[in-house]
Amino acid sequence: MRVRPISFPVLVDDLADRLASRESDNRLRVAVDGAPAADPARLAAALVDPLRVRGRPAVHVDTRDFLRPASLRLEFGRTNPDTFYTGWFDEAGLIREVLTPSGPGGSGRILLRLWNAAVDRSAREPYSELPENAIVLVSGPLLLGSGLPFDFTVHLELSTAALDRRTGPEDRWTLPAYRRYAGEVAPETFADVVVRVDDPARPALVESGW
Repeated sequence: MRVRPISFPVLVDDLADRLASRESDNRLRVAVDGAPAADPARLAAALVDPLRVRGRPAVHVDTRDFLRPASLRLEFGRTNPDTFYTGWFDEAGLIREVLTPSGPGGSGRILLRLWNAAVDRSAREPYSELPENAIVLVSGPLLLGSGLPFDFTVHLELSTAALDRRTGPEDRWTLPAYRRYAGEVAPETFADVVVRVDDPARPALVESGW
C-alpha cells in the first residue's frame, strides 16, 4: 500500500479523470462517503464542473436532503447514536428516487432533494431528467456496506483522533456511530478510492499494490 499526498485540486482532477473514463455510454452512480468532519459534500460538489468539462453531465445529491421524518428519526431521542447509524437516512427513498432511476434501465428521472429537515416536510423538488451519460454524485456518511447500488465508491478516511478533533460539540454524540461503522463495515477495505483527509488541506490517496 502506498499513501500519496496531493492537493485538493489535484484530487478533484484525478477523480474526475477516473470517473469520466468509465462507462461513457451509461449513467454512473458514485458514492462520496465520509463523516461530516471529512466534508464529503465539498468533494462531490467540486467534481460537478470538471466532469461536465470532460463531457459527463453531473449532479450532486446530498443525503442531508434524504433524511427520514423527525417522528421516525428521533423516536428514541435526539442524540441516540444507534438510531443515527441505522435509522436517520431514508435509504429506501434514495434508492427509489435516485439510485434506481439512474441505474441500468432506469428512467433517468430523479429527485435531487426529497425531504426538508428544517421544516420536517417534503422538499417539493421537481424531478430532474438525466442524460444517458450522466454521473450522479451522492455524498454523505455511512453510505457503504448497506447494499446501496453504487457503481463507484470513494471513501474519505479520518483517523480516530482527527474525527474526534474535527467533530463539533453539537455532533459529538454521533461519534460512536462512526466507530461502529469503521469496525463493522471497514469501508476503507473495499471502496474503489480511499482518501485520507486528516488534514483537509493535504489529502492523501491510498493506493494498493505497493
